[in-house]
Amino acid sequence: MDVLNPDAPFYGLPPETPLEMPVQSLHVVPARGTKPASSPRGIAVRRLLVVGGAVALTAAGVWQMKLVLAANAVTPVAVFMLVLFAALFAWIALSFTSALAGFVSLLAGGGNGPGRCDAVPTTRTALLMPCYNEDPGRVMAGLQAIWESLDADGAADLFDIFMLSDTTNPEIWIAEEERFLELRRRTGSDRIFYRHRRLNTGRKAGNIADWVRRWGGGYPQFLILDADSVMAAGTLQQLVVMMEAHPDIGLIQTLPIITGGTTIFARLHQFACRIYGPLIAHGIAWWHGAEGNYWGHNAVIRTAAFAEQAGLPELRGRKPIGGHILSHDFVEAALMRRGGWAIHMVPALAGSYEEGPPSLTDLAIRDRRWCQGNLQHLGVLPARGLHWISRMHLLTGIGAYITAPLWLLFLLAGIVNALQARFSVPNYFPDGGKALFPTWPVVDPVRAKWMFVATMALLLLPKLLACIVALTDRATRRGAGGTFRLLAGTMLETVISGLLAPVVMLTQTMHVLSIARGRDSGWSAQRREDGAVPRGDTVRRYLPHTLLGAALGLASWLVSVSLALWMSPVILGLLLAIPLAALTNRRDRTLAAIGLLRIPEETAPPPVLARAAGLARAARAAEPAAMPDRLLENSNLLTAHVALLGAPRRPWHDPLDVPLLIARAKLDEAPSVAAAWEAMTQPERVALLSDPAALRSARAAF
Repeated sequence: MDVLNPDAPFYGLPPETPLEMPVQSLHVVPARGTKPASSPRGIAVRRLLVVGGAVALTAAGVWQMKLVLAANAVTPVAVFMLVLFAALFAWIALSFTSALAGFVSLLAGGGNGPGRCDAVPTTRTALLMPCYNEDPGRVMAGLQAIWESLDADGAADLFDIFMLSDTTNPEIWIAEEERFLELRRRTGSDRIFYRHRRLNTGRKAGNIADWVRRWGGGYPQFLILDADSVMAAGTLQQLVVMMEAHPDIGLIQTLPIITGGTTIFARLHQFACRIYGPLIAHGIAWWHGAEGNYWGHNAVIRTAAFAEQAGLPELRGRKPIGGHILSHDFVEAALMRRGGWAIHMVPALAGSYEEGPPSLTDLAIRDRRWCQGNLQHLGVLPARGLHWISRMHLLTGIGAYITAPLWLLFLLAGIVNALQARFSVPNYFPDGGKALFPTWPVVDPVRAKWMFVATMALLLLPKLLACIVALTDRATRRGAGGTFRLLAGTMLETVISGLLAPVVMLTQTMHVLSIARGRDSGWSAQRREDGAVPRGDTVRRYLPHTLLGAALGLASWLVSVSLALWMSPVILGLLLAIPLAALTNRRDRTLAAIGLLRIPEETAPPPVLARAAGLARAARAAEPAAMPDRLLENSNLLTAHVALLGAPRRPWHDPLDVPLLIARAKLDEAPSVAAAWEAMTQPERVALLSDPAALRSARAAF
């Protein structure tokens, strides 16, 4: 039965409209079209300014560092340090020139990406919400807020919503279906759909590809949401109109604003992203042009372009580098651009929101998976036919994690180099005594100091420029609590982020080493709100950081006081890793009360955000009944659940389902259904819930 009309048959999915999505080869160049018409004018000059400026800064920095390290004899350690410095300084220099481009672009009006259109959408769009063991009430709260925003704008009939579940937890699976039925009742819409996959082939990328192959033919474009995404109706419509107006565009990425943080760590993160993020996004949009990137969600995608070019191959070799591509978004954008489609970012388009990790520990858990996914891009870099900007995107993703062990190596090499300089006996006559005057060792502490100042300036100036832009925008300035609170928040965020930076550096280094040893990250659901971490877990996780900080502090102090002072920011951050993690994991009351780290979306929440937050609070207050009672007692839910299942196993054709056989045996022998359920493993529970005949037996025994 349909939950909207008891006399109509229930359906949870629309009729399939298949679309072929072939797996792409990384070794064969596909036929490509002409240069995208939406590519901005003068893009070559923009790239010359940004990339050329970074190269010039790097050359100057390396030359000065060479003079700092100059001595009578060039040691292998000094050469090693210079090579590391060149790679790390180039990373900093490119970030600086890109941010400088963003500053100029914002002051000039920030018109990056395809321009806004005044038309209204004329085609139907699918909103896809992939989810994996997420809180169903929270997910449905976001979807309901989006639907209500569209309905208020009179655009709900132009959008179909699909919840694409890859959930493996049977309790959450049934709760998803329950919330889905409730959402249909509340909205009165039969254009909200639910699909569950028992086999999570290809993970998130495979989840999306499954939808494209089954229903992609019915939608000119689709928009990807994350489990914590919320988007306003006007933003959704504008993205569709842009896509309709530019037939060469394959993907348009928005700049999601991070909101909803309640812990100190989350509020620090969302403040930084809100104040500095627009500058960075406008900078990369300014010189990336039609060769932009994709961040995996809050982006609209042309279905035909995605199906034609973005079928991901499995990488050769074993996990963690081989297998299904985890960080699929960068690769999908690169393949689509290789096929001739434009990829754009529109950082000026407001109304796109998401949430960040609530604690340093949650960031580390997420980073472990991202680190593995980004290092997999080493296998994609050699792919034939990629645009050079797309290769830079892949290198950026790799560099985001490779730079961590490089920084650590640079620090350790600096200590070794200082030890050599202190304890080695200088050779005043390197030519065997033929020189009339001795050659004195060259040490230039003044130049070293200025190199440190210059490096810190390149790191911190983008924050200052972003702060200037925020101060010139009245809405942002007032939303952040005024000039004083905005400046104070920037200083507080800079200090705490500076202390956390070496902690993150060591954590990412450990991730890289773990992956190099062949350890797979797996696939775990993210925590979205609560940042509370048991004290013992915090101590165990960050004790190595504290011990390394103590070792570095002792070693540098034994070498010289000046070296210890130079390394003090790193040493202090590592020594304070445990209390910093414990402090920032706490729910923030003091800073919020005095108005620090405030963002405009917190001061005056947009209606769609406020509605989603209210619905999520209401969902948390509703305690669901225990399984399997709530499924077997609710005939509507059970009927809908069976109707939502895929094709049943075909006897003598499909392989035996061993977990199902064991589940049915336990069901037959147990004194009650509840006892059988308690005795089942998670795969057995999933198998039971996936088989209509087994469910009928359970219902009869119940």
